[in-house]
Amino acid sequence: MSTSGYADNLIFQLRAAKLPAPTPEFRFHPVRKWRLDLAWPDQRLYVEVDGGTWVGGRHNRGAGYEKDCEKLNAACVAGWRGLRVTVAMVKDGRALSAVEQALRPV
Repeated sequence: MSTSGYADNLIFQLRAAKLPAPTPEFRFHPVRKWRLDLAWPDQRLYVEVDGGTWVGGRHNRGAGYEKDCEKLNAACVAGWRGLRVTVAMVKDGRALSAVEQALRPV
């Protein structure tokens, strides 16, 4: 399953838990074409699902990692807060738990 498939799986888990639905592939930057895997724009919260953690996937190789840093730093500067999760975290429920905690009112 592709990383976007695991983002879809997390959306399914969020629905089952009756949590607010995210906007998938949300473009947060006014100029760059960057997209956040899942976003709650009203809360300025995002989730990035990183695949290939143990097999040298894009997020773990030099150029891909550097591009991720640039994108996520830009999101942070723009006032976003984010969660990075792995496929394993989606599978075992840790991603759902982290999102649930992040969505709680402060």
